[in-house]
Amino acid sequence: MKRFERLERIRRLDPVADAPEIYRLSAVYEFPWDYTRALELALYRTYAVPSIGRLLARTAELTDRTQKRYDDTALLLDTVVEHGFAAEQGRTAIRRINQMHRSYDISDDDMRYVLSTFVVVPKRWIDTYGWRRLSRHEIVAATEYYRTLGRHMGISDLPTTYEEFETLLDTYEEANFGWDEGARRVSDATLGLMASWYPRPLAPLLRTGVLALLDEPLQRPGPAAVALVRRVVRARGRMVRLLPPRRAPHFARQNREIKGYPNGYRVADLGTRPVPGLRGCPVRHLDTSDSVE
Repeated sequence: MKRFERLERIRRLDPVADAPEIYRLSAVYEFPWDYTRALELALYRTYAVPSIGRLLARTAELTDRTQKRYDDTALLLDTVVEHGFAAEQGRTAIRRINQMHRSYDISDDDMRYVLSTFVVVPKRWIDTYGWRRLSRHEIVAATEYYRTLGRHMGISDLPTTYEEFETLLDTYEEANFGWDEGARRVSDATLGLMASWYPRPLAPLLRTGVLALLDEPLQRPGPAAVALVRRVVRARGRMVRLLPPRRAPHFARQNREIKGYPNGYRVADLGTRPVPGLRGCPVRHLDTSDSVE
């Protein structure tokens, strides 16, 4: 297989009708490392919206059980990518996602914003640091993939194009980014988790590296550190371009950062089961039906 042969295959597909297949080819063959890093930063930046950061702090999942919360989020999303929306495992993953979200008082605006980070942040990351830029087919397909996920999650008034998602993200962040003490605790716990994946002496460098990859509205280290880190990540992308294309898929469940399930897992067991009245959970019942909304 030649370096751009898979991209040629993607361009022969319909970016709307074949969106799940295109997204899977892009995410698990062309850019698995980049999608993992970009989605980590996508979730991390949502802490800067106080209503989101405060809720995450109240649940304590990202401060008390940070690794498990990271693992479960990655594995649930990964299950849908791997098996699709219609397969039983994909439906089970979406059901678990919905059961967790419905247990908390989350506004539709915040839900739409979080979904927009999944659409926009990976595109911006890959265009900046990937071994090639995303094709228009991949951008449209990723947008349609997350629109489908959003519909299954019952999110209303979804944007219809990538450009609309991008506008939503930028305007929402401009209007809502702000300081919150609880969100800062969640941020510190997440940075600590990322640093824990590598030898302890590297922890300060890892924390600086993550912050250096954030953009202007968020806290960053000095300009020299930012320039160095970004130069290194761009160099990685140029090196990957010279390598043979990936022949086997790489799903998030194969990432070394997933630590909590050395003996495997059941999709139905992933995620939290909030107790009403505790840790910010106001809902007095959970949806235990087998249907996927």
